Amino acid sequence: MRLGKKTQGIKPSVTLALAAKAQVLRAEGVDLVNFTAGEPDFDTPQRIKDAAIEALKKGMTKYTDVRGIEPLRQAIAEKYKREYGLEYTKDEVLVSCGGKHALYNLVQALIDDGDEVVIPSPYWVSYSDIALLAGGVPKLVETKEANGFRITPAELEKALTPKTRMFILNSPSNPTGAAYDRGELDALSRVLERHDCLILSDDIYEKIVYDGFKFHQITALNPKLRDRTIITNAVSKTYAMTGWRIGYAVGPKEAVTAASKIQSQSTSNPTSIAQAAALEAIRGPQDEVPVMVGEFKKRRDAIVARLAAIPGIGCFKPQGAFYVFPNVRALFGKKHKDKPLATPADVVEYFLDSARVLAVPGEDFGSKENIRISYATSMQEIEKGCDRIAEAVRKLG
Repeated sequence: MRLGKKTQGIKPSVTLALAAKAQVLRAEGVDLVNFTAGEPDFDTPQRIKDAAIEALKKGMTKYTDVRGIEPLRQAIAEKYKREYGLEYTKDEVLVSCGGKHALYNLVQALIDDGDEVVIPSPYWVSYSDIALLAGGVPKLVETKEANGFRITPAELEKALTPKTRMFILNSPSNPTGAAYDRGELDALSRVLERHDCLILSDDIYEKIVYDGFKFHQITALNPKLRDRTIITNAVSKTYAMTGWRIGYAVGPKEAVTAASKIQSQSTSNPTSIAQAAALEAIRGPQDEVPVMVGEFKKRRDAIVARLAAIPGIGCFKPQGAFYVFPNVRALFGKKHKDKPLATPADVVEYFLDSARVLAVPGEDFGSKENIRISYATSMQEIEKGCDRIAEAVRKLG
C-alpha cells in the first residue's frame, strides 16, 4: 500500500507508546514503576463530574457549535480578562478536543510549505511533527541546562529570520519544567517585537508552578504582540481532566476562525458533555488546584533530592509542570551485559530491564543527555522507583 508522504516524516508519540507498554507489562504481572505518565494521577474533582452527569440528565448529547458552546467560550474569555487583563471576545476562542488538537488546528491553519517554526529544545515531542504535517520546517534551538533550559534573548534573535513564520513558547515546559519569570519573558517579547512572526504560547501548565513562582502571559507583558499571538491551553492538567479531551485556543479572530474551519472538517465539535464539565472547571471554585499543586511540590522536592544523590545523575530543579529531566551523561560508557551505555535510550532500556522502572528517553524531546521522569505518581512509587534506579546505577560496570 502506498502511504501519503506526510506520514513518512513523522513518528508516533513516544510518550503514548511507552504508556501503552507500561499497561501491557502490568497486565502481565510485572511489578513496574511507571514514570512516563504525562497526566495528574488525581481524580477529576467531583463538582466537575457532577456537571457532566447533570448535562447528561438534561439531554446535552447532541452536536454543538463547532467552535464549542457559547457559555464555555465566554468563560474562557472571562478567565483571561480576570487573570491577565487580556480582552478577548467569545468569537476569539475555539474549543477543541484537547490542547494538542487546538495546537494542531492552529498550525494547520497558519503554516504553509517551507515556513520555519522556531522551537526551543528540549521541547514537547509533538511540536516538530505537527509543524511537519503542515508542511513547515521545524527549526530547533538548543537551550543550555546551565541557563535552566530557557532560551536567551540572544539565542532567539539569532534563530529568527525572514523565513520564520512562528515561534512556539512553552512555559512551564514539558519535558524540563523550566519556566520564564517576568523579566525573562519581557526580554524575549522585546526581541519578538522586532520580528514579524506569529507567537504560539502553549500555557497548559500555567497553574502548576512552585516556590511562589508567578506565571505571566507574554501578551499581557507586551500588548504590541497581541495581534500575532495565539494562546493554547486545556483543562487537562489543571483539573486532572486528561481523558475528557477539552482544550482551547485564544487569539485574533482571523486565526481562530481559520483554525475552526480545520476543526469543522476533521472532528466537528468537542464532546458536548465534556464541554459542560469544562465550563464547571473554569467557572467554579478553584479550591482543588492549589491542593494538587502542593502535593506535586512535595513530590518534586523528594524526587529531585533522591536523583541528585545518585552518582552519575544530575537533576535540574523545575519551576513548574510535573516532570524532572535528569542528566545521565555521566552513565555513558558504563557497561550492562558487556555493552556500554551510549544514549538516553540505552539508559532507559537498562532501567527497564534491570530495575523495572520505565522513563522516557530524551532523544524525542531533542536531548542527547537526559531522560524524562514524571512525578505525577504517588510518593510511594517515587521512593520505590528511586531506590531501584540507585541500585541499578550501583551495579553498572
